[in-house]
Amino acid sequence: MADNNNVTTTHRRPRSIDEHDEPLMNTPTHRVTIRSVRSLCGAKHTQQGIALAPDHHHHEPLSFFECLKVILFATRINILLLFIPLGIIASKLHWAPVTVFVLNFIAIIPLAKLLGYATEEIAMRLGDNLGALLNASFGNAVELILSIVALKEGKIDVVQASVLGSVLSNLLLVLGLCFICGGYKFQQQKFNQTAAQTSSSLLSLACLSLLIPAAFVATAKEIDHKNHIQSLSYGTSIVLLIVYTLYLYFQLKTHTHLYATENEEEEEPVLPVWMSIALLLIVTLVVALCAEFLVDSIEGLSESWHISPTFIGLILLPIVGNAAEHVTAVTVAMKNKMDLAIGVAIGSSMQIALFVTPVMVLVGWFIGQPMTLFFNTFETCIMFVSVLIVNYLIQDGESNWLEGVQLLSTYVIIAIAVFYYPSTV
Repeated sequence: MADNNNVTTTHRRPRSIDEHDEPLMNTPTHRVTIRSVRSLCGAKHTQQGIALAPDHHHHEPLSFFECLKVILFATRINILLLFIPLGIIASKLHWAPVTVFVLNFIAIIPLAKLLGYATEEIAMRLGDNLGALLNASFGNAVELILSIVALKEGKIDVVQASVLGSVLSNLLLVLGLCFICGGYKFQQQKFNQTAAQTSSSLLSLACLSLLIPAAFVATAKEIDHKNHIQSLSYGTSIVLLIVYTLYLYFQLKTHTHLYATENEEEEEPVLPVWMSIALLLIVTLVVALCAEFLVDSIEGLSESWHISPTFIGLILLPIVGNAAEHVTAVTVAMKNKMDLAIGVAIGSSMQIALFVTPVMVLVGWFIGQPMTLFFNTFETCIMFVSVLIVNYLIQDGESNWLEGVQLLSTYVIIAIAVFYYPSTV
């Protein structure tokens, strides 16, 4: 409530999965972490100086069926959960690969949303630092699961295309849409230039980790490339993981002011601890199951649609784990919350490049699959160009719709090129 002295008191309240559909409050600063669902959730709209009345019922523990209701009916996207049994049936009955791919593709979209929700429920009980670390670790869980399943089956070209495609879709498609949609409502939008450039410079480091193996192969023709590239990739992956860990320390401990933004109302977890953990485990298992069916159908889809596995991995698969989050980024950009939008787009790309990619190299080392940081020349070039253009566009700390058009145009050109890129299968 607000008294005559304009003092505002903020009350705790339960959180719903779809809170990002509502405007954010202008209250004290709060730390933004990589792909943190909590940092993207908005509080209910209030007039200046007036806060929500307290909810006196949320302290009562929810029953099992009430928890299920919260999970299943808190967001409209959960209607797509109906595709989970359809995808499983299609795979077990050996339906057409296209049908299996499409059904499991759609099924994973709401699962990614639930996975983020379960992670956030647990994170809110761990405090700011541990909670932010959990969010950062599980932020790209769907992409990680998809990549592990594909790597286990030896589809290294799909894994490389998938991680690269996730970086490109966030950097070009999502950031471009944020600039366009935000620029439609606001002539010029500003964001934290230092934080954005820090993330962008780390992306440049990740790009360098791909350029060096490509240059190594192109110039050192007289040696055994395979063994040397694998050793180079293992060492580089360890360095990238160390840098990523230090970045988290930088973000969560020493330079938290760079990642502060306007805060929403304080939130508290809705689900009991056991339900949050059970939801996280169950959703992870179901994602892994659907991912396996999805990956198994890629070869048949490639033959049926006459498209390369590279196009499937680089353009189609990144949509699976990021669809709900992409909508969130565009939504907050239209509310002039560009720090949040850029935190999702560039932060997620950086996490995939510095965490998911080196982890996949080390996982391949462990299971005996020759996954390396040597991407083909075409993929390395489009990664370099994408990081370069994003660096140019964010260096002034401002954005407009024309910059968004440039990013989207780059993404479309890359998609056309990938579509006609010859298959290696």
